[in-house]
Amino acid sequence: MKIFKILLSIISVGLIIYNLTQVNFNSPFEGESVVAFITILAAMCALVLLQILRISQKIEKQSKVRR
Repeated sequence: MKIFKILLSIISVGLIIYNLTQVNFNSPFEGESVVAFITILAAMCALVLLQILRISQKIEKQSKVRR
């Protein structure tokens, strides 16, 4: 599971970097730039969800140790 989370994080960061290169900063809300922004937002959401998963697993592990 740990390798899977790391792999998903790397893919997500890669998507963010790739799509930042696809954005036309002269007209950011036209054409392909909108798709790039949506993909950047989706990849950032994936990173946040993975971070929440990591934190919840740490909390679960600590609560099992205290019992």
